[in-house]
Amino acid sequence: QVQLVESGGGLVQPGDSLRLSCAAAGRTLSNYVMGWFRQAPGKEREFVATISWAGVRTSYADSVKGRFTISRDNAKHPVYLHMNSLQPEDTSVYYCAAPLRHFGPLSMNKYEYDYWGQGTQVTVSS
Repeated sequence: QVQLVESGGGLVQPGDSLRLSCAAAGRTLSNYVMGWFRQAPGKEREFVATISWAGVRTSYADSVKGRFTISRDNAKHPVYLHMNSLQPEDTSVYYCAAPLRHFGPLSMNKYEYDYWGQGTQVTVSS
């Protein structure tokens, strides 16, 4: 069982930046592909970004490409989502997720992730 904990959300103004963090309670995430997803009220949970277990490959949703960066520090275990130029449409609860298997392929499909954090709220408003 992998228990994921997100942090770093908050209320910001359009154009601001935030960094979200995801850590696993009591274990390392270094062997897992990791993903970030988000869900706005009344909408489906959608893919944001994913990173390979070694941190070499990444993939992004078109809506965040060029503004968001996913990274990981396998020595210290967290996975980060750096969000720049935030816009009101980025307002959502952000979730990190991990699949069941170690050393798996990148995936943008939420159904291929088995472990989820509780989410952290990001609100972008002037």
